[in-house]
Amino acid sequence: MYFVERAMPGMTESPMSATDNRFTHLLATRPWLLADGATGSNLFDVGLMSGDAPELWNTEHPDRIAALHQSFVDAGADILLTNSFGGTVYRLKLHNAQSRMAELNALAAQIARQVADASGRTVAVAGSMGPTGEIMEPIGPLSFDEAKAAFAEQALALKAGGADVLWIETMSSREEVEAAVAGAGVAGLPIVCTLSFDTNGRTMMGISPSDFSAIEKTLSPRLAACGTNCGVGASEVVACIHNLAQAMGPEVVLVAKGNCGVPQYVDGAICYNGTPEIMALYARMALDAGARIIGGCCGTSAKHLRAMRDALEAHTPGPAPTLEDINARLGDVSNGARAQWGGEQSRAGGAAPGANLSRGRAARARRAGSDAGADSAGEGAGV
Repeated sequence: MYFVERAMPGMTESPMSATDNRFTHLLATRPWLLADGATGSNLFDVGLMSGDAPELWNTEHPDRIAALHQSFVDAGADILLTNSFGGTVYRLKLHNAQSRMAELNALAAQIARQVADASGRTVAVAGSMGPTGEIMEPIGPLSFDEAKAAFAEQALALKAGGADVLWIETMSSREEVEAAVAGAGVAGLPIVCTLSFDTNGRTMMGISPSDFSAIEKTLSPRLAACGTNCGVGASEVVACIHNLAQAMGPEVVLVAKGNCGVPQYVDGAICYNGTPEIMALYARMALDAGARIIGGCCGTSAKHLRAMRDALEAHTPGPAPTLEDINARLGDVSNGARAQWGGEQSRAGGAAPGANLSRGRAARARRAGSDAGADSAGEGAGV
């Protein structure tokens, strides 16, 4: 059996054999791919409550999960992320569901797979794997082997459900990136890993795009793609893609999956201020900055994604945006990302005047534990 891609500008149709991996086939035959939008915020709109585990909806409301996937396919998504961001035993334990890890992850992939296969075109299913919520050694109690085992069992369950690629996202520490990639490697699928550079151009554990470039070269297995997700707005994500591209070079496939604007608290609910027009502009600028896989994270609806798809299809690639372009069109970039753009990679280079740079990793670890321990329906879970 063969599938045929929809032709893209400058590309010829390319058949895919039944033995090909959908994700790697799409990468090999398309100049760019559109990943999907948010999970949590869209599920909040159909009844998910704050504090609930979205993964439990794979059994309780599979129709609503399928409907969300379908809305993204209809909007033009080439990649669907499964509803399994908080699917490790450590996150599921918060809901007394750790014994259901294999069931919930396999179902997450099965639901996405059914929607993808009914689309009439090649759509890849990406098994979403978020942080454990635990702090790893030497700062915290979780060992490398324990974390690796947790990610491995999740990866195998996602593969069993039909995932084409394993998508490690919203990471912040080197130790957890290494454990997640090593664990995911047992499944034998392509692996994508994205970090959230949400703290003055770095992750909350202090990793910069340049640091991630060095880390990526040491990972085993090597990544099929890498980049950034979530964060603090479109401008920061585009600047981060530029900084990653400068550090990693043109041979690395970069991923941009930014939030839909900046979160705001309105009438008792978290809302994101990004419009379809802003997300369309972000998609074009991310592509020109060097990303080949572009999608949306927290707050991104199917309406936003449709605008992004239309913008990418109509876009004629141009030169990479300048820092001035990004600031003027998408909003201000952090001091840290600005400094990295200019070649200054030290924390001091992008620090605010009077900043205390001596807090060290222990303070960042305490913050990471507090943030990552939040429920997977919260920020960073593709809300």
